[in-house]
Amino acid sequence: MLFLVFELDGERYALDAREIAHVLPLAPVRAFPGTPAYIAGVIDYEGAPVPVVDLPMLALGRPARTLMSTRLVLVYDGGAATGAAAAHAPPRRLALLLESATRTQSIAPERFAEGGIATPEARWLGPVARDERGFVQWVKVAQLLDARVRALLFPDPPSWQGAP
Repeated sequence: MLFLVFELDGERYALDAREIAHVLPLAPVRAFPGTPAYIAGVIDYEGAPVPVVDLPMLALGRPARTLMSTRLVLVYDGGAATGAAAAHAPPRRLALLLESATRTQSIAPERFAEGGIATPEARWLGPVARDERGFVQWVKVAQLLDARVRALLFPDPPSWQGAP
């Protein structure tokens, strides 16, 4: 499988390339008050607002640095819709703010194994694989947002329409 590899303070993490819609250069993000600190705000992508998750803020408690290698990675929130509505709901885009997101790597899925440490506060951290450079940990996009944050970012019905 192909993965986009990025770093958080020198440690490597990977996103399944099949979950990635686009990798964009760093662009201005409009802040959105009233959300958790790791929600950086929104970007305009093809005329529509897309929420931005600052992964360094979520994982490390510090905002992403403005580096030449910092990217906005558009993914689809696979955990957004549930039940009968899921079959008819359009995929919801989410942008991830990632540092050192400049290379891909092929890793066989069977090389990944559980790390032996439960991470209930970071459900999005998946299994690890080892290569010549050390460990790389699989980040599970569908697990990034909990139900409360998903409801803030993707209200149903949209908050600007009001309740029926």
